[in-house]
Amino acid sequence: MRWICLALALFGGMLLTAVALMTVVSIIGRAAIPLGLGPVRGDFELVEMGVAVAVFSFLPWCQLNRGHVTVDFVVDRLPERLKAALTLAGDLALLTVSAVIVWRLWLGLGEKTSYSETTFILGLPVWYGFALGVGGAFLFVLTSLYSVWGSMLATLGLRPLAGPT
Repeated sequence: MRWICLALALFGGMLLTAVALMTVVSIIGRAAIPLGLGPVRGDFELVEMGVAVAVFSFLPWCQLNRGHVTVDFVVDRLPERLKAALTLAGDLALLTVSAVIVWRLWLGLGEKTSYSETTFILGLPVWYGFALGVGGAFLFVLTSLYSVWGSMLATLGLRPLAGPT
């Protein structure tokens, strides 16, 4: 699980880097129109799709490392089992959110493939982004389930509460 989440996060980082570099090239091209250059064709479509895929690539790694925002100054003063119970409640909420996200993305993917919707300028099928996003969202659900399991064991006192790694 750890290796897959890391690999997906690295893929998302490379994708985000590529999108940033393409944006720089496009801006330079716009500034150099008098020299015969121009912007990257369909740059905003590529940014839109690339950033969405990158976000879904980062979510499983963030969840696995407990990187989401918490209110530590309140929780740190509580007993360990109560901390674990609050962490379990947060993990259950995040599991619910991740399940809704993957469900809605899956339905969106089905809709986009049935209508053959494409982007305006490049004509890329919109479902490409949905398909890559569903993969990351599904792994987010799996890591959320894993986190719930760990928090449940910590709440029952069977193991210490895992923190960021």
